[in-house]
Amino acid sequence: MDFPYIYRWDRHGRKGQFCRVLARGKMNSCCVEFEDGYKMITSRNALGARR
Repeated sequence: MDFPYIYRWDRHGRKGQFCRVLARGKMNSCCVEFEDGYKMITSRNALGARR
């Protein structure tokens, strides 16, 4: 699986889309990339495990 997480928050219209973590930061932040190449900084609390 190249995109092992599901974005759970309704930010930028991305809820329910698959993503992957590119980098982890301080204060529980991370840089995620979605399947269409869109990248953003978000909280790791916004990520859910893909089943």
